[in-house]
Amino acid sequence: MMRQTRATFILSNQIGSPPHHFAAHSVVFFVYPTAAVINEPPQKRNRPVNMMLQHTMNKRKTLIIACFGIALGLCIGTVLKNYRALEIVKRCNLRPTNLKTPNEIIGLNDDDTIQNSQRNLVFVGVMTAKGFLEGRARAVYDTWGREVPGRIAFFSSEGSYSEDLPVVGLKNVDDRYPPQKKSFMMLYYMYEHYIDRFEWFIRADDDVYMEPDKLERFLRSIDSSKPQFIGQAGKGNSEEFGLLSLEFDENFCMGGPGVILSSETLRRVAPHIPTCLKNLYSTHEDVEVGRCVQKFAGIPCTWNYEMQYILRHNSSGRNAYTGKLKRKEIHNAITLHPIKQAPLMYRLHSYIQGLKAEELRQESLLLHRDIKRMSKYLEVPDESTYMLPSVSPDSDASGSSNKRHFEDHNILGISPELNKFIPSNTNDLLEWSFIARSLYSPTSANPKQKIDSAMREGLEDVITEVMENINNYSRQRGRVIEFRELLYGYHRLDALHGQDLILDLLLIYKKYRGKKMTVPVRRHLYVQRAFTGIFVKEMDEDFYNVTLQQSLFGNLLQNSISRLSSHFTIANALLPPTMDKIVFVLPISGRLATFQRFLRTYELICIEAKQHCDLLVVIFGSTTEDLNEHVNQLQELRSRHIYEQINSIQRSGEFSRGVALDIAARSSYIEHDDIILFIDVDMVFEVETLQRVRMHTRRGQQVYLPIVFSQYDPKRSAGRGGFNPSDINDENGYFRQFGFGICAIYKSDILDEDINGFDKDITGWGLEDVKFLEKIVRVGTRQRGFLTNTAEMPTADYNQEAEQWRRLTVFRAVDPTLVHIYHDISCDTQLDAPQYNMCLGTKANSLGSTRLMEQLFHNNPDNIDFIVEFNRRKFQQQQQQQQQAR
Repeated sequence: MMRQTRATFILSNQIGSPPHHFAAHSVVFFVYPTAAVINEPPQKRNRPVNMMLQHTMNKRKTLIIACFGIALGLCIGTVLKNYRALEIVKRCNLRPTNLKTPNEIIGLNDDDTIQNSQRNLVFVGVMTAKGFLEGRARAVYDTWGREVPGRIAFFSSEGSYSEDLPVVGLKNVDDRYPPQKKSFMMLYYMYEHYIDRFEWFIRADDDVYMEPDKLERFLRSIDSSKPQFIGQAGKGNSEEFGLLSLEFDENFCMGGPGVILSSETLRRVAPHIPTCLKNLYSTHEDVEVGRCVQKFAGIPCTWNYEMQYILRHNSSGRNAYTGKLKRKEIHNAITLHPIKQAPLMYRLHSYIQGLKAEELRQESLLLHRDIKRMSKYLEVPDESTYMLPSVSPDSDASGSSNKRHFEDHNILGISPELNKFIPSNTNDLLEWSFIARSLYSPTSANPKQKIDSAMREGLEDVITEVMENINNYSRQRGRVIEFRELLYGYHRLDALHGQDLILDLLLIYKKYRGKKMTVPVRRHLYVQRAFTGIFVKEMDEDFYNVTLQQSLFGNLLQNSISRLSSHFTIANALLPPTMDKIVFVLPISGRLATFQRFLRTYELICIEAKQHCDLLVVIFGSTTEDLNEHVNQLQELRSRHIYEQINSIQRSGEFSRGVALDIAARSSYIEHDDIILFIDVDMVFEVETLQRVRMHTRRGQQVYLPIVFSQYDPKRSAGRGGFNPSDINDENGYFRQFGFGICAIYKSDILDEDINGFDKDITGWGLEDVKFLEKIVRVGTRQRGFLTNTAEMPTADYNQEAEQWRRLTVFRAVDPTLVHIYHDISCDTQLDAPQYNMCLGTKANSLGSTRLMEQLFHNNPDNIDFIVEFNRRKFQQQQQQQQQAR
């Protein structure tokens, strides 16, 4: 007989689940038999009873665990459901809610309208994101944003907020890209709150630069009551052609360089923005805005070809505007795009402000000329100040003055002419310099020299400005004149009036209307670049010397307190700020008398005047006696000033200035935050020299290479003996433009991995300073690379990167207090060719002035006879060569 048993099956939808999970999701099946169990043993008969008891206990546990699991699941679900709300509450508790009205956000008064306010011309809406508020957005607001002839606001995602920026957080808008919804909702926000307050509305990005003055002139020349949609027209690039759902006659305004809408255009389009958002055909928000304007305003983006120059887009991407800024597109454009990082925005704004300053100076000069011309017509005497009394620093209430001043319209108001300056004798004649591939100047010790960057840049500016004036109306006339080459020119400098230029230009005349032609032409250009007096002001007292005396008193007080502080405890608030220490580094070999003169100068200027300086001398000598002579001099100086740091390093072997300077720079006598002044034993200096060193040497930024005054041989200077350092003129010496041995630099900068001290493989005289300068110039050229990297790196990293990046520049200036005393120069024939040639050149320059050499040459008839005979033989040789060639 077949047995039938009662069985219990527990089926779970997950195997191996935790108990609470098992209880919550298990399914229990009970299967009861239809017949009784017979003929079972007693022990087997009791088994079903035990199984039922065990099942009852398991059922109770299952129910308890199931209830606990359900309760826990409900709690977790409630927390997850309300997590976003909790986060919003948390943010609201940490940051105050922006309760400003739309007018308060942009600083607009409730009664300001187009009719009664000049600042209601344009409203600029800048699209940005939360991550760019403190970077790009702040750079925009700090530069051109404050100068907009209207109002500006930054539109970001919901919840965006700033204490000092006009930020609008658009409701239900996030920072996802492409910003289609943000762009449309920004336009709708403008329409809803400001449609009757402004004539024009601009949609802009946070990486665009605008020139507000040019923008105002441009917008005021257009009728805003008509529908206008202005921008750089586009139809998509080659890859997107035919994929933007544009008809053959449809276009869009590219969003990057900015889109300008008149109030009438926005009035027609804004009510239909929800419809436009529901019918998007591409991922480009500027394309969709253009499609919406075309459909509901009935106008396309302007097809004007010149818009690409007015609203300028640079296709270089992140590398745009990281290089040279002196370009035509920057001078002519209203907007420039893209500028990807804040430092580039500030840099461009500084350059634009410099251009505006030039325009103001030119306008001031023209006003002075008008005053001068009117005074002539009104027969006002030149000495009268009634025409311009406020400029004279010494004019009284009646407008009279006894002094001439640099703002005098009798100087600045002279019309352009080559005879502004009338010499009284031949010595006052202004000498012309010849410009070709090189610069030939009679005033320089080296008559032929390379055209420096300042001169070349000035010529480029003059030619560019003149060509712009010539071609100002050329498009209307159907012709254009292009500059091709500067053939030659002349220039001279008058310290009172300015620079005169005579340039021979090769131009190309192109006529593209009517009978077309292209003709090369040559024209002479006469230009005068006049000086202006805006920043010049005469003062009765010697302001420089007064400031110097105050600084000397401060230095004396500082050193006195510092010495007292070594014995007593003085509050830090009483101590004046310390100056950076200057460590003189002097290499020396022999020349004991000259060394003694240098120590006397150092003791007088640095020690007794309390200038916070140290001295480190690197002594070369072949014998112990040679070294001891210099060491004894240092010990005597140290014995007189026991608190001063006067140190020395002794070296045996052949003298090498490069080795000496490198050893000194790496020594423990100099701290990393000390200024190292590399100096020669032949130099004399003043207290003003040390002040200039501290002023022009900047850690991690700038190296100071002063242009020293080098004395001529006194024996050849018309029999004069001795030298007075204050007597600085062309007959006593010259400023050594090509000398780089005197240098001031911080120790931390000279040990930069790209500089790494001096070259130690150069022995003997010279060349080590040239090699050192080349290293500094290479470090300085990293600035362009840094700007490019700034555009590439994230916003949060560029400030930290800028602090670590060394961008050393070289600052050169004439220092009349730093004088090189003449000494005989002996050039060793064993030197390398470059060193030997440099030595000969310095020796020749030190013989005497050009005027003295000319007098000595002409005073000897034998020299004239020699030149005549030399030219005669040269002419005969040329004739013989021509006859042989025939």
